[in-house]
Amino acid sequence: MEPCSFVRITVKNLGLKIPVAAKPANSAVHPSSSPCFCVIKLRGFPLQNAVVPNVAPENTQFPDGNPQALAASFHLSKSDMDRLTGKSSLFSSSKKPRIVLLVYSGSRGSTCGLNSGRLLGKIYVPLDLTVAESRAVVFHNGWICMGKEGKLKKSEFHLNVKAEPEPRFVFEFDGQPECSPQIFQIRGNSRQPVFTCKFSFRSADPNQRSRSLPPCHGGGGRRWLSSFGSERERPGKERKGWSITIHDLSGSPVAVASMVTPFVASPGTDRVSRSNPGCWLILRPGDGTWKPWGRLEAWRERSAADSLGYRFELIPDSASSAGVLLAESTLTCSKRGKFVIDLTSSRGGTPAGTPRSAAASPGCSPRGSGDFGFGLFPYCMYRGFVMAARIGGKVSLRGKRTAPMAEVSVQQVNCTEDAAVFIALAAAADLSVEACKLFSENLRKDLCPPQDLHSRS
Repeated sequence: MEPCSFVRITVKNLGLKIPVAAKPANSAVHPSSSPCFCVIKLRGFPLQNAVVPNVAPENTQFPDGNPQALAASFHLSKSDMDRLTGKSSLFSSSKKPRIVLLVYSGSRGSTCGLNSGRLLGKIYVPLDLTVAESRAVVFHNGWICMGKEGKLKKSEFHLNVKAEPEPRFVFEFDGQPECSPQIFQIRGNSRQPVFTCKFSFRSADPNQRSRSLPPCHGGGGRRWLSSFGSERERPGKERKGWSITIHDLSGSPVAVASMVTPFVASPGTDRVSRSNPGCWLILRPGDGTWKPWGRLEAWRERSAADSLGYRFELIPDSASSAGVLLAESTLTCSKRGKFVIDLTSSRGGTPAGTPRSAAASPGCSPRGSGDFGFGLFPYCMYRGFVMAARIGGKVSLRGKRTAPMAEVSVQQVNCTEDAAVFIALAAAADLSVEACKLFSENLRKDLCPPQDLHSRS
């Protein structure tokens, strides 16, 4: 499999140094004594925010030995780079790409869409992306003067702006997961089939449940399904028993996503709540049986926006070990939301328009263990960008809903099963959007068990 070219641009190591002599005459509070933040912009991408630490004026160098949080990151596909560099004839621009930072004093916040802080200055960092696809490039690392003549002239701003290649495998479902579509690998304009997807309903009868997993792995799969989920019948509104099996082109099953805890409406409501989420178990073959790899929980957020909340944990081989939290965030259901696992160093601020990842709390540490060392836990192989999936979305005017897509870091794929397990996770995330629909809304026909279809008719 050949990967697609992607480039990650990171902005980090922020610091602001303002001499005491630069205090404005009409200001009661000197900027260095108040909190500062910045808005980071790259044309065509959502704005991102970050806190800016103050640095003592007498320091001539940026403080060492104090790891700084990542302020912002931008993921550029090949088409994004062509657009920014003017290679694309459509939507291209003659302007050279650059990172823009707007630095403000005061706490973060907005009123009527405007920042409430006072603008201290602007920073521009030009980007030369011509070589970033093949090697890492540092565009700026150090101090830069900020402010105009007579206004914060001696103020300095420290930052590091870097770009590095981040190749990914890109997969696209040829339809909705419940329609059992083929799955294609995308590279440029070429589409090559690599997997097939089979949707099914798991029976509530324990004697028939083995039919939901491939026969050669049935026993181990049933044990894990019973230990990680709840198969009991529940009164009231629920959606249960969905299962997705990913096969390679030879027909061998290589990954499974199984709904082990039903999506149930909370008492007195019409929604799946955060306190009682539905749950999927993601399995992969190993040692002659199905082994659990990950656990995805999902619920409908209680807000005006149509949002899905999700939490994904990696499951250690040892049943006694705690799960490893890799992602916890929300995504928009009505538009094409983005399910993300990105374990890059935690950000100092909250990106606007991009999902939060578990990087905000160490993803390579067992939840609740208190271990913040990335080198002490066996799952430290999951670092940096891991995967992203575009899911959900409204039905188009032609009656079709956009099929999900998945991007997986090349570093995470060593064999077919590695890619397949991420595709199964993407399918589970996409189906969770439907499972978390209000129970007053009807599901699509393919997601309804046969007995429900007969009762409708």
